[in-house]
Amino acid sequence: MASGGPTRDVDTPHGRAAVHLHLVPEPGGALVLGHGAGGGVTAPDLVAATRAARDEGFSVVLVEQPYRVAGRRSPPRAALLDAAWTAVMTDLTSAELQGLPVVAGGRSSGARVACRTAGATGAAGVLCLAFPLQPPRRAGGTPAPSRQDELDLVGVDVLVVQGDRDPFGMPPPGPRRRVLPVAGDHRLRSDPGALTTAVHDWLRTVV
Repeated sequence: MASGGPTRDVDTPHGRAAVHLHLVPEPGGALVLGHGAGGGVTAPDLVAATRAARDEGFSVVLVEQPYRVAGRRSPPRAALLDAAWTAVMTDLTSAELQGLPVVAGGRSSGARVACRTAGATGAAGVLCLAFPLQPPRRAGGTPAPSRQDELDLVGVDVLVVQGDRDPFGMPPPGPRRRVLPVAGDHRLRSDPGALTTAVHDWLRTVV
């Protein structure tokens, strides 16, 4: 499903992105999702979220960042990811998603990008799949800084679906942030049914 729809390119300040379109007739909203740092748009949790959103009457767009389109696995620094994502969102909201309320999101690194750019892109909500709250501590190393501030700065409703054994930790809930633990680790492969139900139910409340 994830890469089976029509695909087109979008020029960004940092190269060519690719958008995979899963549009529905007469959508009530849209969901735009980004991939993880070293993965792609066929990740199982992205496929499950796509299915849930389309069943709820949302058009879905899966975004491949320029570095992945160019064949690289390692992402560039955050500012470049954010700029490319913002350019893609601007393009989509003036084309296929024009006039629709748009929920942004993604898995892992893609969730971070969606959080950091939610205000700039006018997102109606943010869906975080496996948010990488704090990188696991290496033996003998100092703890890595938490990314909690990226979640806290989002000014719209947020759903975090997190594996209960995720080595990156479990984000706390907040005033506009719901956190749903599901069985599994950072890959979110153990219980796709729970993820699908969570996304399906949450989208009803956002748009």
